[in-house]
Amino acid sequence: MIKEQVANLYLWPKTLEVPILDQRATHKPVGMLHVKVVKATDLKKKDMMGKSDPYVKLKLTGEKLPSKKTTVKLSNLNPEWNEEFNFVVKDPESQVLELSVYDWEKVGSHERMGIQAYHLKELTPSETKSFTLNLLKTIDPNDPQNLKPRGQITLEMTYNPFKEDENLPADEEDSVVEKAPEGTPAGGGLLVVRVIEAEDVEGKHHTNPYVRLLLKGEERKTKPIKKNRDPRWDQEFEFMLEDPPVNDKIHVEVMSKGSGLALHSRIYVVILSLNSATLFGILMVDGLYGLIDIQESLGYVDINLSDVVNNKRINEKYHLIDSKNGKIQIELLWRSS
Repeated sequence: MIKEQVANLYLWPKTLEVPILDQRATHKPVGMLHVKVVKATDLKKKDMMGKSDPYVKLKLTGEKLPSKKTTVKLSNLNPEWNEEFNFVVKDPESQVLELSVYDWEKVGSHERMGIQAYHLKELTPSETKSFTLNLLKTIDPNDPQNLKPRGQITLEMTYNPFKEDENLPADEEDSVVEKAPEGTPAGGGLLVVRVIEAEDVEGKHHTNPYVRLLLKGEERKTKPIKKNRDPRWDQEFEFMLEDPPVNDKIHVEVMSKGSGLALHSRIYVVILSLNSATLFGILMVDGLYGLIDIQESLGYVDINLSDVVNNKRINEKYHLIDSKNGKIQIELLWRSS
């Protein structure tokens, strides 16, 4: 039998079928997670003097976006927040909501008071679940440090999958734009921005392009691509909006980041008092060269969003302002409630 198994290893040709997946399809938004941070109880103080100043950080795994935060509750070991947050869900079977309670400090680093994690697959779609979790030292369930009480956190969570239009003709299925989940404020929805590529972008000092998106004070950035005048990113970003952005514009700017030498000097202010007169002087010494980051704009465009609200989907190339020949291709989708 061993000889047969070894012989099979040398039988050729061997065929290995590898399915090729559309990478963008695996990261397509499929729903929204609504989280309400209700309160925490019996937190253990971290400060030697007085009580702690807790706040909560929330992050959904699989996303590169910054963590969301509650407000800080000063001198309170049983804080109540009742603050709500929304997250775009791309894979409810694997994504996890990570929760960390921190003690805010005016000076120095903030000390973590406890953590927890909740798997989205435990939620029943479109049903609100309320629960209280014990805060832990680490996520490792076998860590003996988790036996020490650290307090509890109470949450309300709802996962609302996107709903597609039903009974559509076959030739219209590809043009469907999914709707925002139930519970989205009337008129609200999700704006999906796909940064596809740019062409003929060039900087004065370097060309390491990335794209910066700015809408209603929220910022998103693509990854940088080094030394490329025709970069392709093909990255998607989401902006959740409570009202249709019919009067808003999204700022799209191609940036380049590089390093350069700069002269650093120590500056001293010299003050001399002579009787009733005071003389001021400035003395510069210790000139040193060092590396600094240099940011450069390669061009920008402000896109009016009223068209995407009316048409649901736009895919166009835009000429970049302050660029000789630069263009950028952007796809916009509006998913209304």
